[in-house]
Amino acid sequence: MNPDRVTLDDLRSLLLENCMLNMEPSEIEEDTALFGPGSLGLDSIDALQITVAVEQKYGMPIKDPALARQVLVNLGSLQAWLQRSLAGHA
Repeated sequence: MNPDRVTLDDLRSLLLENCMLNMEPSEIEEDTALFGPGSLGLDSIDALQITVAVEQKYGMPIKDPALARQVLVNLGSLQAWLQRSLAGHA
């Protein structure tokens, strides 16, 4: 997959399809925190569902918990990691 094809809209859809979020995609900004105070309120089950969905859709596993904490800060961090990872596998 072309790294440039990892769009924020795709990642918003991935979140909404895999997590119990009752909101419009446009409400999720690039820098909206996914976990913790002032965030979307996702939990560890959501993190697992996101990592499985990312691996299924993009073929990029997030196996290391420390990496997951860095990557799943917000959609911008997830997008940047996916673009770097996919570019490295091209």
